Amino acid sequence: MFDIATEELSHLEVIGSIVAMLNKGAKGQLAEGVEQEAELYRSLTGAGNDSHITSILYGGGPSLTNSAGVPWTAAYIDTIGEPTADLRSNIAAEARAKIIYERLINVTEDPGIKDALGFLMTREIAHQKSFEKALHSIQPNFPQGKLPGNPEFTSVYFNMSKGGDARGPWNEAGDWEFVEDPQPAVDGGDGTATVTVSEEDVQVLQSMASRTASDPTTDPTTGADLGSGKAV
Repeated sequence: MFDIATEELSHLEVIGSIVAMLNKGAKGQLAEGVEQEAELYRSLTGAGNDSHITSILYGGGPSLTNSAGVPWTAAYIDTIGEPTADLRSNIAAEARAKIIYERLINVTEDPGIKDALGFLMTREIAHQKSFEKALHSIQPNFPQGKLPGNPEFTSVYFNMSKGGDARGPWNEAGDWEFVEDPQPAVDGGDGTATVTVSEEDVQVLQSMASRTASDPTTDPTTGADLGSGKAV
């Protein structure tokens, strides 16, 4: 875990260096004011510089945001303290990162950048393999945690949609039970929400219902009527 985390930090250095190199000295030119305004703006927004935001707000270096521009927060620390769940989350994160690298490779013509991004993309594959090996070295690793599921529902597939029903190993054969039309409720109930309350709560609720009751037969003049000029 520490080895992969350390390598990921080095990936940040690689990407940061690429961003700085693409800005081609814009940081120094901006700080020293060596160009006229029009020429400086043109150099910031064209010929390899991704945007004036990167160059002006972040001085030509990388910003602490993700690829969608969302600032880094502690929400990026994605752990629940259960190794098998965290490893699955890591595998998914590496898979998403690989796809992003593929898309970045597809939008650049610079062979050097393609080579660097290709290396980083390949390392995401290596990390996925490591995480998967670590996950499957823990047996059993499913379901996560210690508590078993309710056997009444763990192998039941509820067909909740209409039309285009697909069947496969995810909902048939083996120990799967396919429920075609689970209505009105999957547990055999009437599908309505019920709750048990005390007699005191019943009185309070009835009082509130009486106080807030509406009369659907009335048609009062509203602010919208007055504003439209159509009120009589």
